[in-house]
Amino acid sequence: MNQTGVILINGRQEKLAFGTSAYVTQDNVLMSTLSVREAVYYSAHLQLPDTMLASEKRAHAERVIREMGLSDTMDTRIGGRITKGISGGQRKRMSICIEMLTRPRLLFLDEPTSGLDSAASYHVMSHITRVAAREGMTVIAAVHQPSGDVFDLFHGLLLLAYGRMVFFGTVSNATEFFTQSGFPCPHLRNPSDHFLRTINKDFDEGGTPFRRKEQASFLTKLLVLTRRSFLNMHRDIGYYWMRLGIYLGIGICLGTIFYQVGYSYSSIQSRCEVIMYTTALVTFMAIGGFPSFVEDIKLFRRERLSGHYGVMEFVISNTLSATPYLAVIAVIPGAMMYYLTGLTRGAEHFAYFVATLCMCTLLVESMMIIIAVIVPDFLMGIIIGAGIQGMMMLNGGFFRLPNELPKPVWKYPCYYISFHKYAVQGFYKNEFIGLSFPSDQLIEANATITGLQVLKERLQVEMGYSKWVNLAILFGMMVTYRMIFFVIVKIAEELRLKLRGIRFRRLK
Repeated sequence: MNQTGVILINGRQEKLAFGTSAYVTQDNVLMSTLSVREAVYYSAHLQLPDTMLASEKRAHAERVIREMGLSDTMDTRIGGRITKGISGGQRKRMSICIEMLTRPRLLFLDEPTSGLDSAASYHVMSHITRVAAREGMTVIAAVHQPSGDVFDLFHGLLLLAYGRMVFFGTVSNATEFFTQSGFPCPHLRNPSDHFLRTINKDFDEGGTPFRRKEQASFLTKLLVLTRRSFLNMHRDIGYYWMRLGIYLGIGICLGTIFYQVGYSYSSIQSRCEVIMYTTALVTFMAIGGFPSFVEDIKLFRRERLSGHYGVMEFVISNTLSATPYLAVIAVIPGAMMYYLTGLTRGAEHFAYFVATLCMCTLLVESMMIIIAVIVPDFLMGIIIGAGIQGMMMLNGGFFRLPNELPKPVWKYPCYYISFHKYAVQGFYKNEFIGLSFPSDQLIEANATITGLQVLKERLQVEMGYSKWVNLAILFGMMVTYRMIFFVIVKIAEELRLKLRGIRFRRLK
């Protein structure tokens, strides 16, 4: 389909600024763990300016909730794939409610009456009409087969058939137009039904520019998003709590199987196995949160359409809200594994162990968020994430020692871009430096092996830098993954705008 024409606002060709327009999508993309009151509160804090007091924002949010007929469900959770919540019609009103908070000059509604009965449809649309008249808003709605009462609320009517305009004018002129065209509306028939049935057969005053409305500051948006995301993660059992339960089970299994490995010669191999299993499987389980990541990305994209916040706020808030939960996941199961297996004692050693474990999990989540924005399908995303991690594990320096890896591809560059390399070598340094073990008595009796010998000769660990450098590299990789997500989203937005501009200019 080729599109031609120029988009003008009050006679001027300009971009739509925040507060000028809002878009309510046909799909109701909402955060399922929040209540109606909480969802609108958080959105109000994101959209309304910092000059408004928090109490004023809450009062305004509650007023909009009441206007949309959601007073009885204020404290009911929205619900989703796990828990039952409000009805589909109430979800639609919620979506409209959130976009009505700023009283935008232009409000675009995609199927605002879908999922609503005739009474609820009239209630919602009549309220929007009253607000539009009071606030000076222009409402553009795509509606299929509205009831007679809803149809009478519209001032202007655009009828489309097969992507082409059939009629554009006032509602009162539409009946005359169809009568003159040989299709008079029968007595007692809903005009909208007659118009749609007919066309679906086979056959302002100007110059004043819109001003950009004041919006919440970057810091306010960041704090609100972090608080909202933290609450969502707390209430969504599939986000972290189920994973914590599995990690606790793994910690008990690993701790009892490798219980108190001791300091014999065979304990060298046992310690390496504990470290590799911890690095590989525990971080691998981070892909379990992928469905929740996809839902977050959907909500982010919907709120980006109306300019609620930017990509940077989303990236930073997601990181901040996830870190406390990942710390709990690292500390509690990590302590069970660490002390049951009898790894090197000391507060510094344990702190490094849980810090690295937490950083690895955060790094894997960063990678899965990138996959979620590229492949927004649960099954395909999990398969791709598992495949990438599987290849990284093979190059981590455990299954094959670094010097034994084939140099093309597998060592250069795969070995050096695998986060398992830096995690495992950091764990090895944390564990073996300062220890000594008896040698293999079958080879050399009454001799000892130092931890440094194990690191250099047996494990081929790079000893030119400390374990803290390994942790810093993991942190840098995590930040890099988050920045890659940022760049992908920004590039995708720019490409969409350019493609849209090319289509408009093609036949200009």
